[in-house]
Amino acid sequence: MCCCYSVLQDPVVDHSLSCLKNSTSDMSNTYATALLAYTFTLAGDMETRARLLQHLDTISFQEGGLLHWSQSSSETSPSLEVEISSYVLLASLSASSRSTSDLGYASRIVRWLVRQQNAYGGFSSTQDTVVALQALALYSTRVFSRGGASTVTLRSPSGERCLFHVNQNNKLLYQERALQDTEGKYSVEVKGSACASVQVVLHYNVPTPTRSTTLSIQVTPEVDCNIKSLRPRVTLKLQSR
Repeated sequence: MCCCYSVLQDPVVDHSLSCLKNSTSDMSNTYATALLAYTFTLAGDMETRARLLQHLDTISFQEGGLLHWSQSSSETSPSLEVEISSYVLLASLSASSRSTSDLGYASRIVRWLVRQQNAYGGFSSTQDTVVALQALALYSTRVFSRGGASTVTLRSPSGERCLFHVNQNNKLLYQERALQDTEGKYSVEVKGSACASVQVVLHYNVPTPTRSTTLSIQVTPEVDCNIKSLRPRVTLKLQSR
């Protein structure tokens, strides 16, 4: 705590924050705005933080109870979307005081983030994976509860039922079950008070696409060594298809 306080009192840090604060008048870059929101949260400047987060909320993408951000409505990048959304999540959860509504707001970002995870727990790139896992880890500490248990019931199209029990003894244990029915609709039901993350991974093959081009040129060099000349003659035959 004292170390953090001494860093904030450093003249270099103070001048840097002052320079960054002057740049907050331009919020056209969503990525930079999310970074600034997290920066001023850590610096304890709640007024600037609130202004940045308020702007980010107005340009967020909200659908089906999920919440995320993109650099722009026309420019989408899965990796950048994950990173921006993770920085907003970090800014939302890193303040010294948080309300229930703050956690509810953060949970909407978390639910979008976990949908972007691949089968190995990572995301699109190493950079967005690092930031996203940091944000998800912080969220887990904010909603941590020592008690509680849940039962996750998975029903297959054929009626088969799989049960997963999540309690305080195995909450960090990865549980997996191979699904036999490759077609149809599965249903998931969760009962209890513990938080559980459910992910479905589908592996499949696709035919190798046939190679097709609109123009193909084949060049064949031919040398006539029977002609007695000081300069050798090379003929190039071009064939287009």
